[in-house]
Amino acid sequence: MENEFAKVMSERTDEELIKIVTVERTSYNPTAIEAADAEIEKRNIDTSEFEKIREKATAEKQQKEKVDSNVVGSGIRFLNFIIDFIIWLIIAGILTFPLSANDENQMLLGYVIMFATFIGYYAIMEIKFQKTIGKFITKTRVVKMNGDKPENSDIISRTFCRLIPFDRISFLFTKNGIHDFLSKTKVVKDTAE
Repeated sequence: MENEFAKVMSERTDEELIKIVTVERTSYNPTAIEAADAEIEKRNIDTSEFEKIREKATAEKQQKEKVDSNVVGSGIRFLNFIIDFIIWLIIAGILTFPLSANDENQMLLGYVIMFATFIGYYAIMEIKFQKTIGKFITKTRVVKMNGDKPENSDIISRTFCRLIPFDRISFLFTKNGIHDFLSKTKVVKDTAE
């Protein structure tokens, strides 16, 4: 077992090792801590950097705990879904209303418009505001796992992941749905309002 810990610790970066022996110490087995200490000594890592890295890791850990404590539950997520679904249906309905259901080309155009409306609604709203209309109403917003504002690419990924079958109900079983997990985002209470 000791050799396994030594091998694992030899694959860690200097910063990871320092976090293990300082901030995350209570999360590790004593044998793992010994292996991390031995690896630090073996690499001759300057221990004067420990305090700076420990402070940074502590701040990151506190930020993550703050974000995690603000993650909203399934009920709010379901309400967001219902509100946004109704808004999307209204927008898509208005845009496809003039099309004829008897013309195959117009039907195809209708489906394309509905798809584009779905993608556009979520992507534009969440890129611009970090929230959709449903999230405005429920006072929630999308953030990265660390609480920062998501990049446009995170939102685009999140939006397309919504097309995965059963994604829309996945948040009923976990705090984060499939599209949250894959895009590394969360929906939290909007404390700015």
